[in-house]
Amino acid sequence: MKDETRLWLAYADENLDIARLSLERDYLNACLQNSQQAVEKGIKAVLVESRGEFPRSHSIRELAKLSAVTEDSWGLSTEECDLLDSIYVPSKYPVFGVLPEHFADLDVCSRCVAIAERVLEHIHTRLEGIGRE
Repeated sequence: MKDETRLWLAYADENLDIARLSLERDYLNACLQNSQQAVEKGIKAVLVESRGEFPRSHSIRELAKLSAVTEDSWGLSTEECDLLDSIYVPSKYPVFGVLPEHFADLDVCSRCVAIAERVLEHIHTRLEGIGRE
């Protein structure tokens, strides 16, 4: 595995840890932002490893499509991509509600953390398998 890939994974893992801690403390906005970032950075790790680069985008849907994350049985559904994409900008600035259809709550945050956990677990497995080939 490339050193740059390892760095992206380390950042993704850190975001996931912060999302979990934020959920425990009821910091819902931070939980959502870090869940989204964990998935984004994990997917970028896949792209760095396979392509050496990635587009300058924060769109989970766009990045997942390029990395084939959505093609595997463990990948993100269209609905999950849309949910995570709806979080990126609003979670960073207080101008808008975090989610377009409702306010963030523990259920939505728990769902986003679970998505990030699942995706990162499979990304680690996939990338660690590359290192053994």
